[in-house]
Amino acid sequence: MLSEKTRFGLDETAIPEQWYNIIPDLKSPLAPPLAPDGGPLDPGQLAAIFPMECIKQEMSPERYIDIPGAVIDVYKTYRPSPLLRAKQLEKDLGLPAGVRIYYKYEGVSPAGSHKPNTAIPQAYYNKQEGITKISTETGAGQWGSALAIAGALFGIDIEVFMVKVSFEQKPYRRILMETYGATVHASPTNLTDSGRRVLGLDPDSTGSLGIAISEAVEVAASRPDTNYALGSVLNHVCLHQTIIGQEAIAQMELAADEPDVVIGCVGGGSNFSGLAFPYYRRKLDGKSSARLVGVEPKACPTLTAGEYRYDLGDEAGMTPQLLMYTLGHDFVPAGIHAGGLRFHGDSPLVSQLLHDGGMEAVAVDQTACFAAAVQFARTEGILPAPESSHAIRAAIDEALAAQAAGEDRVILFGLSGHGNFDLAAYAQYMSGDLKDFDYAAGVVLGGK
Repeated sequence: MLSEKTRFGLDETAIPEQWYNIIPDLKSPLAPPLAPDGGPLDPGQLAAIFPMECIKQEMSPERYIDIPGAVIDVYKTYRPSPLLRAKQLEKDLGLPAGVRIYYKYEGVSPAGSHKPNTAIPQAYYNKQEGITKISTETGAGQWGSALAIAGALFGIDIEVFMVKVSFEQKPYRRILMETYGATVHASPTNLTDSGRRVLGLDPDSTGSLGIAISEAVEVAASRPDTNYALGSVLNHVCLHQTIIGQEAIAQMELAADEPDVVIGCVGGGSNFSGLAFPYYRRKLDGKSSARLVGVEPKACPTLTAGEYRYDLGDEAGMTPQLLMYTLGHDFVPAGIHAGGLRFHGDSPLVSQLLHDGGMEAVAVDQTACFAAAVQFARTEGILPAPESSHAIRAAIDEALAAQAAGEDRVILFGLSGHGNFDLAAYAQYMSGDLKDFDYAAGVVLGGK
């Protein structure tokens, strides 16, 4: 019998050979993207900044899409990622035997998070089309780190616009990206029209993912040898991440257990979709009845407080409009440490799943998340990323609720990355200086 603390038994031969595409399984057809001005979107506009294969995947009706062999070869350097039972956390919480917590750990990748799962294929597809440079944004730095690594592997230059508040909070993430050969800027910058406009309105702007996206898209649109890559939100990004959930299903079967609830933190949606979408398919197949729960910060509660409508993906209005839950593309969240969750909108796929009743969403406070993260670190020995701490908080709350109700409950959550570069955030929490922010504390550019 496998130990509950053991990596549940998959080897590299069990890495999925296809990504799962949720689009054909949604209850209602996915709404098409619109042009920035709200009119029909010309596919040529996308071709100017994205490789054609990613564009095809964005609206593909195929349920399963083959993973290129060259991508699988790189995946094999860190996949399958481990699935573990949090036995020491369970003991610390005083849980009965019928309440069990498992986690799928993506921090074993070279970047320390789930982000290489899409950075690798995106870099590969760009290389196939002769692209020599990719521009991108990053919040906490995990996406920028992943793309920097993928760029180094495939010989592509990477330019990263890092949200200023995270640039200042996480200098070692910047150093890591630069070590892999990327150029990193604190966004907003004076290098682009988008950045200069923001600085003109607010010289002390802490930045946002929407602003950084505007800067990166502007750079890509101005050069024929440069494309843009996004680490979350878009359909093809969520598609690439589904390798996580497919592995988790096989590993849970080896553990002879089946989750009653599947939990993931949500910023743009790639981490949550990677774990939860394959379980959505499993529910359609009648093999699961798991609740799917997305967890977001109260400082940027897109799914729980946003409007479901078309909105732009960036602050300057250069990207297509997507039907999604949004707080408004000019919303700038408070400078919480979970930089990867500070996005004003969410994946159209995640948004539609929530709108159609296929998932749940909750919002949690920053200090409560860090309390859960410290408890997890002291029991399980892994320091979680601030983003991942949101899923841990929700998992603990689910376990305690089950215990109080006298119910059995199997909980699976996504530990999307480690927090080894986030020690300043932990120091702030342990000193008692960490503060909570709610949605009303956000800053809206232009005084709207």
